[in-house]
This record gives sequence, structure tokens and C-alpha cells, in this order.
Amino acid sequence: MDQFRKMEFGIVSGIFLLLMFSLLYPSVIYNVFELQSIYGHKFNQYHQVFDYYIHYLLPALARIILVYVSFLLVNFVIVPRFLERKKWWPGILLLLATALIFFLGMMIANSYYNGYLLGVYQTVRGAHMHFAKSAFIGTVFYGVLYMVYYILKQTYFEHLHHWLARNVQYRKIGREVLIFTGIFVALLCLFFSDSRDLFWLVLYFGPVVISVSFILFYKVIPEFHHEHHNRRVLTRDIALLVLGANILMGMIIRALRHGSGSREAGFIATGGVICIGIILPVTWWLYQSRQKQVSTVKSLRTALGHSTANLDFLRAQINPHFLFNALNTLYGTALQEEAPRTSEGIQKLGDMMRFMLHDNHLGKIPLDKEIAYLQNYIDLQRLRVLSTPDIQIEVNIDDSQCQHEIAPMLLIPFVENAFKHGISLRHRSRIVISLSCNNQQVFFDVYNSVHPRPENDPERDSMGIGLNNVKERLALLYPDRHELSIRHTNSEFFVHLTIDVKD
Repeated sequence: MDQFRKMEFGIVSGIFLLLMFSLLYPSVIYNVFELQSIYGHKFNQYHQVFDYYIHYLLPALARIILVYVSFLLVNFVIVPRFLERKKWWPGILLLLATALIFFLGMMIANSYYNGYLLGVYQTVRGAHMHFAKSAFIGTVFYGVLYMVYYILKQTYFEHLHHWLARNVQYRKIGREVLIFTGIFVALLCLFFSDSRDLFWLVLYFGPVVISVSFILFYKVIPEFHHEHHNRRVLTRDIALLVLGANILMGMIIRALRHGSGSREAGFIATGGVICIGIILPVTWWLYQSRQKQVSTVKSLRTALGHSTANLDFLRAQINPHFLFNALNTLYGTALQEEAPRTSEGIQKLGDMMRFMLHDNHLGKIPLDKEIAYLQNYIDLQRLRVLSTPDIQIEVNIDDSQCQHEIAPMLLIPFVENAFKHGISLRHRSRIVISLSCNNQQVFFDVYNSVHPRPENDPERDSMGIGLNNVKERLALLYPDRHELSIRHTNSEFFVHLTIDVKD
């Protein structure tokens, strides 16, 4: 919330400074006679004396300063420090005092800004009653406007903030909406004082142009790039979008009845030119730039994730602990019988090391090589527990349709995790490994029993490291093309993985 309040203060202060600038810079670029002509026509119409500074600049500045200071006082002092803390009486009294000062300041400013009304009403009293009514309506309007803003802000924090924080894509869209809205408001502020035609153009067409930009950026152009690749369809969608935008612009102008027919036509034509000549190429360029950035980041993350996964896995597998256990297994086997099982174990260990040294560095390998590595690992682990009847290892691999390629070392972490945490020499243990394929997908399931580990076990809390690593690799290598389901209880652990290996 503190960060949001800082952003609030920055935005409101930025708007305040832009409005101040838009009011002050005509005084620099125009001479006093031009200013009299531009801003004093209503006074001249009713035969009233007009002074640019007294009847326009100072009242306009006073109204802007009143709105800005009142917002700061209400939003950053009265509401958070009194009303939100349920200090009702001091909060309400300060709120009423702020409203009274705002009303009086607006009434005085209006009496100068709309001083030509002294030539409209028959009495001075009538004109001042009009100034008071106008100030009262303005005070109520700004009060209601702040209440709506406060309700929307609270609703956002209660229902949307955490959801947006979890969804990166929507957070990105929200940030872009804020940027475009900021540009829209900045243009309104800059054109407010000097160029009323540009002000109305931005006010009417700004939201429509922003909507067109977002529809192009997030729907029309992505569908062309990723789905149909049809230029005719793209041209049709753009034409319909621009036509719809122009019709909407025309309806807005006619509903508001701003200007003559030729002026309306000029506004609509300008809006169409902006959509086709500016918004379309700019949006296309921004989309291409975004795609290049996404592709570059994705490639870097994939390479980094693959390298990290290789390093982590090699550290886990080819370390003194693993080699010592493997050699102890082979040594125990050699004591029990002659060469057959010992040579088999040595051969499987050599095949595994050869795989990790050569195939593991490739981007993709034939799936049968990954399966062979799995089999070697499982067979080597079988040797370790062969003499323990309470340990059941079941392997169901159907590779009849597994003529695919796959990123290396994606399946073994699940099997390694099963043997690391599913085997106990003191309790009944069970591991079930299944793998099958169809023309497009690989299906892989691993089930293992779970046993409590001693408090002093150094790998007691290491269960999630390898799994988190492989989750990241799957997200990088097979985005939206895999399904990973992990379920576990105090006694069982189950993994189901489906990978769409067809590009």
C-alpha cells in the first residue's frame, strides 16, 4: 500500500504540473493582445472588461491548486489517519472544513473566471447566486468522484491485486494500460489550455485509439503470427477494426454534438488516419520488438536452465557419494559370485557415465537412449537391493511407439527421487515405473512408497530440489506442451508426466 501511495502522489503531482504548464505557457508564447482575443470573446460578447490574468489565468490556477491540495489532504491525511482508523469525529470535521474551504475557493475563482455573467444577470446578486450554485455543484461532483475512486481502489486491493501479482501476463497488460492511460491524460493536460480542437480530438478518440492498439497487439497480430498466417484475413480484421473505430468515433461526436458537420467529418477522418497511418505500424513494430525480446529471453533462459540442470544433476549423480555406493555394490556382488553380475554392473555404470558425458549435452536425443539410461539406472539400483525381499521394484516400459526425440535428463530425476526416498531397508518398499507413447505424446508415471527419514539425514529436506529443477526445465523446453501432476501423502508419492514431443 505504501508503494501504491507513492505512485498515487507521483501521478497526481505529475497531472498537476502538466496542467500548470498548459495554463502558463500560452502567457509566454502569445502577446497580451492575442491572449485577450483567444480567451476574452465571452466577455466581449456581453460588453464586459476582460483581463487575461484576472479573469482567466489566476482563477484557472486557483481551481487547479484547490483540487490538488484538497485531494492530497483528503487522500493522504484525513482518510488514512482518521476515517480508516475509525476516528470518526475529527475525520468528519476535517472533511467538512476541507469541503467548506474548497467551496469558498471555487466560488471566488468562478466569480472572476465567469465574470462575464455580470452582464447576463439583471442583478449582481443573481450572478453571485450562480457562482455559489456552480461552486456547490463542483464541490459535490469532486466529492462523489473521490468516493468512486476510493471504492475502486479498495476493490482492486481486495480482489485484483493478489491475482495480478500471481499472473505475470495480466500484470504486464495492466502496466501497459497504465502507460497508455498516462500518455492519454498527459496529452489532455497539455492541450487543455492552448488547443481546444486537439483537446477534443484526444478526449474523444484517445480511448478508442488505445482500444484499437490493444486489440491489434493482443489479438489480431498474434493470431496472424501464430495461427492462420493469412494476409487476407489479417487485412480483413484490420479493415473491420478501423471501420468499427471510425463508426464509434462518429457516434461519440454526434452524441455529444460537438462542432459543425464539416468539423465532425474532419475529426473522424483524422481518427482514421491516426489508426491506419500511425497506430497500425507502431503497434506492428512494438509487437515484433516484443517477440524478439521474448525469443531472446526464452533462448537464454533455456540455455541457462539446461546448463544449470546438467550441472546440478552431474553433481548429484557423479559425486563421491554415488560412486562410493556403486562401487560398494559391485564389491559386494563380487564377493557373492564370480564375474557375470559384477561385469554387468560395471558395464551399466560405464554406459550411464558415457551417456552423461556425451548425449547429455545435446539439445534433443532419441527417446530410446533416455529409456536405456533409465533401464541402466534401475538395474544398477536393483543390484543394491536384490537381497532384500521386502523391496519391490516394478518397471513397465512399452517403447513400441516411442520413436520420438526428447530433451535429455527429463525423466531420470523422478526415478532418482523415487529410489532416494522410496527405498528403506527396514520397511516394506515399493517402486512402480511406467512409460508408454503414442504418435505425439510420452506418458511417464512413477510411484514410490515414502518412509520417515532420520532427523540427522543430510538429504532429509532435499526432496524438492531436483523436482523443482525439472519443473523449470519442462516449463522452458515444453511450454504449454506438457502436463505434470505430483501427488503425495505421508506414505506415498506419485508423479504423472505427459509431454507433447511433436513440434
